[in-house]
Amino acid sequence: MNPKKLPLVLMVFLVSMIQFQVITASAITENEEAAAALATAEKAVALAYNSSVRAEQAGANISGLFVMLKDAGDELSKAEIAYMQGDFNLTLSSATICSQIAQRVNTGADQLRLEAFGPRYIDIWLKMTVSIFAVVGVGIVGLWAWRVFKRRYYQRVLMMKPENVSHES
Repeated sequence: MNPKKLPLVLMVFLVSMIQFQVITASAITENEEAAAALATAEKAVALAYNSSVRAEQAGANISGLFVMLKDAGDELSKAEIAYMQGDFNLTLSSATICSQIAQRVNTGADQLRLEAFGPRYIDIWLKMTVSIFAVVGVGIVGLWAWRVFKRRYYQRVLMMKPENVSHES
């Protein structure tokens, strides 16, 4: 080999090694990013499901939310399959879509739960307020009646004429 070509060959070899390392590092980064997005999507779907169940327990109609939750589950399945096949771009996009749908389900479930609980809270507060006023009213009326009857009793006692009782035995 010609000594003049040796630096050129070494330069080409080093440049190719650097490109290989960049591609490998990029693949590792895409893999980690896709795995993180997939984990975030799984947590978002679980949270959305729990929020939907709480809304249903509150008495809300959540049929529309379960359709959206099914769509989120479909996207999550698509992301998991893509991750297993090594398609990290599809994994990332499906996981992102899944997280967005799950966030909308979570928000909608919270709103429906509040709407279902709203009349109950108003009813509870109304009953509690009426009960408190009723107890206070009964107490005030009781004290007033006791004072009136006490005053009448004292007046009757004071108007009595003492009798002279002789002790005859």
